[in-house]
Amino acid sequence: MPARIAINELALHAPVIRMSANGTAFVGVPVWLWIDRGQAFTGPTSATAAVGNAEVRATARLVSVEWSMGPDGARVVCDGPGTPWTGQPGPSPTCGYVYQQRSLPERTDGAGRWPVQATSVWQVDWAGVSGGAPVGGGQTVRVSSQIALPVGEIQVLVSGDGS
Repeated sequence: MPARIAINELALHAPVIRMSANGTAFVGVPVWLWIDRGQAFTGPTSATAAVGNAEVRATARLVSVEWSMGPDGARVVCDGPGTPWTGQPGPSPTCGYVYQQRSLPERTDGAGRWPVQATSVWQVDWAGVSGGAPVGGGQTVRVSSQIALPVGEIQVLVSGDGS
């Protein structure tokens, strides 16, 4: 019981989704994925709870972020929060995705945008005492957030004699 209370006291925040696609992504262009950093988003963060003769301290740390990018089977699992994009060309060194399909209305239930969901996966470990005896354990906690992302396509047409 104190472990559950301590875990609830952690108040783990849903991830704040960040990506290099500035409002719109494009087929074939690498999209960098990351979430906000800070103790509330990546940990470690701790909380203590006491009930009767039991006291437990729970500590949570982010272990991965699971991304669902919209199309069926389009999933990315990244160790940690990802690398913020600051204008670098090419794919992310830690967490990214390349769309293969536009977000056409017929593919997105009429929305014209792919639903992108980020799920922070936290490892929560606890330790303490109950009735004078040591207690401990752990569990995985998942917290999610979602946005909608339009994905377009850029086509280049080259004409002329090439000189």
